[in-house]
Amino acid sequence: MPAPAAGGPAAGGGPLAGVRVVDLTINVLGPMATQLLGDMGADVIKVETPSGDQMRTLGPTRNPGMAAHFMGFNRNKRSVVLDLKRPAALGALMRLIETADVFVHNMRAGAAERLGIGYAAVSARNPRIVYAYATGYDRNGPYRDRPAYDDVIQGESGLAAMIGRANGEPRYVPMAIADKLCGVYLAMGISMALVGRGATGRGQEVHVPMFETMVSFNLVDHMWEATFDAPEKGVGYPRMFTPHRRPYPTLDGHISLMAVSADQWRRLFAAMDRPELADDPRFATMESRTEHIDALYGIIAQEMAKRPTAEWRRRLDEADIPNAAMKEPADLLRDPYLEETGFLRHMQHPSEGPTLNLGLPLAFADSPAALRRPPPRLGEHTEEVLRELGFTDADLPDLRP
Repeated sequence: MPAPAAGGPAAGGGPLAGVRVVDLTINVLGPMATQLLGDMGADVIKVETPSGDQMRTLGPTRNPGMAAHFMGFNRNKRSVVLDLKRPAALGALMRLIETADVFVHNMRAGAAERLGIGYAAVSARNPRIVYAYATGYDRNGPYRDRPAYDDVIQGESGLAAMIGRANGEPRYVPMAIADKLCGVYLAMGISMALVGRGATGRGQEVHVPMFETMVSFNLVDHMWEATFDAPEKGVGYPRMFTPHRRPYPTLDGHISLMAVSADQWRRLFAAMDRPELADDPRFATMESRTEHIDALYGIIAQEMAKRPTAEWRRRLDEADIPNAAMKEPADLLRDPYLEETGFLRHMQHPSEGPTLNLGLPLAFADSPAALRRPPPRLGEHTEEVLRELGFTDADLPDLRP
């Protein structure tokens, strides 16, 4: 597959083509959301302080300010540097907001108000704007101004304890899952608000609280007896907590598999040369399998250890049982399937040289999204955007940090 070009004028469509996003977010949650919007065609203008998003320094780097972590969350954006403590720069931001469809930040509400970019001030300048932000907790609750990061929310939302219940020790998921998931929620909320604006002509405020979002996400399949307002009788889906729910060791690796329906279980038992298990009353129904899930998964673990991975994959494929060989993260970046489908994108960055990018998992038949812009250098598009707003050479000295 030819390497797509990077840099230069933005091209391509996407379902959000024509939407302008003013992005004041930093770190992970906000940039995750705005990158999704940019991937879908929006013109995302990332407004940074003179020192830039601190993620520009996290991870390996070829040039200062362009570290790997920043590169992963900031493609399809333009970077503008404005020192918002200076009145002229704040005025330029407000002029930019007047041209925008969406304004996004991840500051606490009080900080945005003090800076003069709270919802009231921004919507007064642009009543059609979708004003979106994410914070740790509900904007109207007593924790509204408490700081929060991913690890804190993983612990407080029950996620770390769930891992402990399954594995014996509370642990964090080894990724910023709360940040990334809440970023997806934020992008989804913005998209919904844009649809709503199309019907009403009015913008609105959109808020994503990390804690409540993760409680909702974590508990939706774990409510169990709490569904009937009796949490004291038990909370948690038992299948998720058996120690055997993991990739099964084989003779030469690990394999992941899952059966759900009674027919799938019969076929799995046959593939394991254990057809008699289909008549075992412990495994005959969904209810009995759930009750005896430790024993059931324990038997599967014993059987998987008897043959190599390739043989199990053949047997399970023939039985039409969902399965896959376990892969390390590095394996995915050399995966022939992902290369063949074009999901792995090898691109030339104007300043960083050869880069590897992940593709776009969402596909739109009539308005395909695209990797239009590489992650920007700090302030790379400041003058370009300011000139689009009508600022002249005489104005620029007052706006430069």
